[in-house]
Amino acid sequence: MSKVGRLPVKVPSGVMVDYKDGLLQVKGPKGELHLRPHPEVQVKIEDSQITVSRPSNLRLHRSLHGLTRVLIQNMVTGVTSGYQRVLELVGVGYRAELTGKILTLNLGYSHPILFRAPDGVTLQVIPRENKIIITGADKQLVGMVASKLRSLRPPEPYKGKGVKYAEEIIHRKAGKTAGK
Repeated sequence: MSKVGRLPVKVPSGVMVDYKDGLLQVKGPKGELHLRPHPEVQVKIEDSQITVSRPSNLRLHRSLHGLTRVLIQNMVTGVTSGYQRVLELVGVGYRAELTGKILTLNLGYSHPILFRAPDGVTLQVIPRENKIIITGADKQLVGMVASKLRSLRPPEPYKGKGVKYAEEIIHRKAGKTAGK
């Protein structure tokens, strides 16, 4: 058995879980998430626990077993406490400004970049620290938005300028040295 897949997912109080017609719905204080697990993986809900089992020991079933369990665990965690990613803007003149759901970024280009936050994700800007905080219930969506914002100006290794994750360490390179 899979070490990850065999563990049950505990459903805390205040979270509603429903599994009908191959669609798993998880509702909680932070929102509502849906998952359609692979049809060959069995999902059972009993006594405030969700268990995932597989029909055989094939490679496909083994990989889907752990994956499905972790996706369900991420959903339960997301609707109870949510997920958060923090981005930092490093560079002279690099700024972020939030008006409604539209984020305006000045990243050293000749024009400002406008980014609209998708539904289910909230953005918060701390202007003095040049930080962008991305929060939401869906772990995949929060990570995707953070990755998209980082890709607008990835950090470069010489001066360290760009958009980086707060926990990211940029390995710096030495610049040019004098010729002869």
